[in-house]
Amino acid sequence: MHNILIVDDESSIRQSLQGVLEDEGYKVSAAESGESCLEVLRKRAFDVVLLDVWLPGMDGLETLEKIRETENAPEVIMISGHGTIETAVRATKLGAYDFLEKPLSVDKTLILLKNAIDAKRLRLENRDLKKQLTPRSVIVGASIPMKALRQQIQLMAPTNGRVLVYGESGTGKELVAHAIHAQSLRKDEMFVEVNCAAIPEDLIESELFGHRKGSFQAAAVEKEGKFQKAHGGTLFLDEIGDMSLKTQSKVLRTLEEQRFTPVGSDEPITVDVRVIASTNKDLEEEISKGNFREDLFYRLNVIPFSVPPLRERQEDVPLLARHFLKEFSAAYGRRPREISDDAIETLMRYSWPGNVRELRNVIERIVIMNPTTTRFDRKHLPPLVHRDGSRGAAGSEFSTLHQARAAYERDYILKKLDENHGNVSRTAEVLGLERSHLYRKMKTLGIAAKE
Repeated sequence: MHNILIVDDESSIRQSLQGVLEDEGYKVSAAESGESCLEVLRKRAFDVVLLDVWLPGMDGLETLEKIRETENAPEVIMISGHGTIETAVRATKLGAYDFLEKPLSVDKTLILLKNAIDAKRLRLENRDLKKQLTPRSVIVGASIPMKALRQQIQLMAPTNGRVLVYGESGTGKELVAHAIHAQSLRKDEMFVEVNCAAIPEDLIESELFGHRKGSFQAAAVEKEGKFQKAHGGTLFLDEIGDMSLKTQSKVLRTLEEQRFTPVGSDEPITVDVRVIASTNKDLEEEISKGNFREDLFYRLNVIPFSVPPLRERQEDVPLLARHFLKEFSAAYGRRPREISDDAIETLMRYSWPGNVRELRNVIERIVIMNPTTTRFDRKHLPPLVHRDGSRGAAGSEFSTLHQARAAYERDYILKKLDENHGNVSRTAEVLGLERSHLYRKMKTLGIAAKE
C-alpha cells in the first residue's frame, strides 16, 4: 500500500481528496501547513506529497525545497487554485514532479499520482543501479544441498516470514538474502543491508534507526536509518551475532511494534520491513554465554536456513570456478577464458577455509595476474591452493628446499601485489626491492605483471 500526504490549508479539500484516494486503496495522511508537512515527513516515509502552493507561514515552494533536501525524498505534485506559468516553472526547477490546477480533476489526479509513484520507484532503482544489476541473486551449484536450498527459497520467499541464515564466513549468506528478496512480493522495493560486525558499537543505533541533527557530537545533519530506508522492502542484518545487547534490545522492540524512535527524537516512525538476518556463530551457544538475547533469537529464527561450507559440496567447485572465470573475464575486458581439468581437480582437492569467497578471489587473481593467458592450468593457481591440492597426490609437496622457498616467495609476492592492486613499483617499495629486481624475480617465479 502506497503512502500519500496531502498538504493544503483548506480542510474541505483535504477531506474530499483523502476520501477519493482512500477509496482507490491508498494510505493517506494530511497536513495543513508546510511546517506540519515537514514534521509528518520526519515521522513516516511517503511515496508522494500533494502540496498546495499557497500556504500560511512557509509557502509551498519553500516547503518543496526543504522536502527535496531530505534523504529518500517523496515525489511532490504541486497544486494551486491560481497558479501561473512562472510558478509552475519554478516548482519544476525545484524538483516537483508535476503541477495540478484547482479545481482538481479526479481522473487526472489519479493518473498523475500513479505516474509519480512509478517515477519514485524508478529513481530509487537508478540510485542503486550498480547494486541492483549485479547477479547477486543467482545461486550457482548442482549439489544436493544447493538444490534443496533453492527449493526452500522458492517455497518461502513469497511470504513475510523472518529468516535467519546460518553459515561460515564466505559461504554466500548475503547471496541467499538477495535471492529471497528477488523472489519475494517486495522485489520491486529496496533491499538494504547492514554489516553488524563492521559498524562500531557507538554508531550502530544511528545506522539502523537514524538520528536527528545535533543529537550527538558527530550528528551535523539529520540521517535516515536503514529501517526507514527499507520501508516496504527487505532489511538484511548481516552477522547479527556481533550486535551489542543494547542494540539487540532496540531491534527486538522494532520487530515487535514495526516502529522505532531515531536517536535524539521523541517521535516514533512506523515502518513495514521484512528482516533477514545472518550469522556465522552458534546463537544458542551465544545465548548461554549471555551474548545474545533469547527473545530476539526466537523473533528472527522463524524460518532458519543453513548454507553448507564449500568443502561439503566439492562437486560445486567446477561450476563456481567457471562461473567466476566468465564473470571476471568480462569485468576486465578479456576474451573468454578456459580452465583445464587438471586445475579443476586441484581446486576440488583444496579445503577452502574461506569458502566460496576464497574461490572467487582465487579466480579473480589468476585472471588479473595472467592477462595474456587464455587457458589456465594447475601452474597458474596460487601456491597455497597448489600445495594443498597436491597433498595426497603423487609427488607430495616439495622434494627440495629450493622448491619450498620458491613457492613461499611466489605466494608472498602475489599477496603483496594483490594488496597493492597489481602496482609493481609500489609492491617493490613495500618489499624493500628495486623495481627491476622485483621484475626479474617475478619472471623467474612465473608471475605475470598486471596489464
